[in-house]
Amino acid sequence: MGKSQRIRTAIIGAGPRGTSVLERLLAHCAVRTGSILHIDVIDPYPAGPGHVWQPDQSRLYLMNTQSFYPTVIPEDPLLAPPVAGTTFDLWRARQQRDPLPTLTADERSELAALGSGDFPSRAIYGRYLRCTLEELTGQVPDGVTIVFHETSALSVRPSANGTFDVGLANGASLTVDSVVLALGHVPSRLNPEQRELQSSAGQLGLRYLPPSIPADVDWSEVPAGEPVLVRGMGLNFFDAMGQLTEGRGGKFIDSGPLLEYVPSGQEPLLIAASRRGTPYRTKAALNGYYPASVNLRYLTGAALKRFAAAGVRPGFDHDLWPLLHRDTLWAYYSTLVRSQPGAVPDPSAFLADLEEALRPHAHSAANWEKAVESVLAVHVGPRHRLDLLGLASPLAGRTFASHAELDAAVVDYLLDDARRSALGEQDPLKMAIGALHHGRAVLKTAVADGGITDESWVAGLRGWFESYVEGLASGPPALRAEQLAALARAGVVSFVGPDPKFGIDRRMGVFTAASPWVKSPPRMAKTMVEALAPTNRVSASASPLLGQLLADGLVRSRLMMTAEGAPVQATGLDVRPHPYRPVASNGSVVAGLYVLGLQLSAAQWGTAIAAEAVQPGGPAYRSGQRTLRDADEIARAILGR
Repeated sequence: MGKSQRIRTAIIGAGPRGTSVLERLLAHCAVRTGSILHIDVIDPYPAGPGHVWQPDQSRLYLMNTQSFYPTVIPEDPLLAPPVAGTTFDLWRARQQRDPLPTLTADERSELAALGSGDFPSRAIYGRYLRCTLEELTGQVPDGVTIVFHETSALSVRPSANGTFDVGLANGASLTVDSVVLALGHVPSRLNPEQRELQSSAGQLGLRYLPPSIPADVDWSEVPAGEPVLVRGMGLNFFDAMGQLTEGRGGKFIDSGPLLEYVPSGQEPLLIAASRRGTPYRTKAALNGYYPASVNLRYLTGAALKRFAAAGVRPGFDHDLWPLLHRDTLWAYYSTLVRSQPGAVPDPSAFLADLEEALRPHAHSAANWEKAVESVLAVHVGPRHRLDLLGLASPLAGRTFASHAELDAAVVDYLLDDARRSALGEQDPLKMAIGALHHGRAVLKTAVADGGITDESWVAGLRGWFESYVEGLASGPPALRAEQLAALARAGVVSFVGPDPKFGIDRRMGVFTAASPWVKSPPRMAKTMVEALAPTNRVSASASPLLGQLLADGLVRSRLMMTAEGAPVQATGLDVRPHPYRPVASNGSVVAGLYVLGLQLSAAQWGTAIAAEAVQPGGPAYRSGQRTLRDADEIARAILGR
């Protein structure tokens, strides 16, 4: 790039992904002098934390990963070195040694007790993001200027001279050479059932809280002392649970073998429902993000290379899942032999027979599972067998005579799950899940950018595996299960049961929820909370900017073909790599327009996960810092490198 060339770019979205693009632009300009670059950063929320990670939100909202995990600063020696910043864990340790004078008392208190293996609040991660941005803007290379616009971008339109006009909500307009769409979580329209519930609530004077980012919800609207239906028992559920219990003055007391809850009297009666009837399984207590005792033997980089060398574009159900299935079986049974010596009479013979049965080249796809069953029948009693698919549905096949019976079963499940989590690498079930967790990192690379067929993506990866693995490997810390069990024993939380059906009883003027597996009348409430995040689907987005881009034909949703040849609209934008550029409605690619993050969900899998810091001694999966490499590619393209 010549010294006389001036470049102006706009980054729309100033959360972690927008910050990563900014960081990469500064890194490249620092190593090559003569850059004359102006960066406009646009977001109605303060830059760095963006919308989700605001530092002033409740500290009851926890991250879903431990301190050692996240980063917005790359650690790849092949990339331009950062001008400032570090991983969250190193920042945490630095604040413990020499805290910034701008930290609040609450932030100092949390950091003082926060270990590398603990789960930070989202608020303290937001403080890290803000501090990182401040460090970056304090090291701006010569020739680079940055302006932050605390407003929304409403439109992006190409002009005749090859630039873009960016319309802002404050009435201003920017002219730039390129635009980066790092939009993150955007509002979405309700689905037909949700619209009907919302409409009926308005007619009947009920309270309906639609899907939302938890920190955006006014929890004071939820009345104390009344039943409240809560749909969803994933991560947003635990956020709602915390706000409506501890957030209202209740206390958890660790005074014996079981955690106890002392109500404040301001809690509602939470009636929780999900398709499985139980929350996500909790994370095992580990020294790293992945269990060290689990190493993938079948779903490996070498296996993926064999597909490529044979000219095979693998299918998920036919090619990839059978390999990961083998890995989960081996992780479970090898841990069983190691941690429970009496479970298998002849461990050496068993593992040798199991290894032979699992060997991918030894049996056809139709026979290997039968071979494994034969080995298990000889060596392992029924009590110690693994029901892999059943792990995600612990109440499947059971009926309950009453809600009290169901509640007792869920509490037993929660306590057993927390107990297993505490065992860490000594628990066979948690290590089977650990193999799935390892495998998910490999799959992210394997399936990206058309790595599997459309029909396999639709029916297999997104059709069943995504929800299955999230329910097992994306859960909260074990403390949340112990807290939920304590709340159930205290009568503050009860459950609906699996496969719930929601509706409105207009005669009674209430929301209803019932499970076909619980032989009791429907649960009823005048308040219903959707403990779900807004859907990440471009076609359902309520973002004015995405709406304009779609209407003008500058972007389009990706269409995928099912096995029957029917087109299905995918969740994300249609894009061309690399870097990712949206495909217009006419099939062309608009130069200078780039996409990063959640709207790539039809080209990448697992786009909601933050970038993973390199963990000494742990596996370094290529997918771990994929977002940061994507940001680097965008930065180089903007600068013409």
